[in-house]
Amino acid sequence: MSDNPYESPQAEASTENPLSGRVLTEKMLFYLRGASPWLRFVGITGFVFLGLAVIGLLTAIIGSNFLPSIPGIGSLSPFIFVAYLPFLVIPFFLVFFVFQFGRKIQVYLQTGDYADLEDAFKNNKSLWTLMGVLYIISLAGFALMLIGGIIAAIFAASQF
Repeated sequence: MSDNPYESPQAEASTENPLSGRVLTEKMLFYLRGASPWLRFVGITGFVFLGLAVIGLLTAIIGSNFLPSIPGIGSLSPFIFVAYLPFLVIPFFLVFFVFQFGRKIQVYLQTGDYADLEDAFKNNKSLWTLMGVLYIISLAGFALMLIGGIIAAIFAASQF
């Protein structure tokens, strides 16, 4: 210890994880037991709605083949498919991660194997990483629309 009262305190750096060796408390297990059925429910209903969306997409593609084609463009089927594909793929991964999180919690509660709990939280991390990326993309899209709107307003005002 130094005699200088103004010197910053010194502590040895520790590489040990402060949470290593800790177990889940009964309250934590209670919350996991309560969350698991809801996560699985959201996952299953998400898969059902995605299945209905795929059926709707296929119906739209098949139906567009019976409509008269637009001169110079032809059938709209490829355009419909490409336009709706992100609206099926992105929610699939969101629903998949939610379902897997709930399923792995359930397996952990039955087996007590920490590997299952780690897998559950890995899926939770993946879910929130994807949500974060989608949020950033949404914010960027909003900023681009705002900039585009300002440019359009300036252009429209300069026409008068």
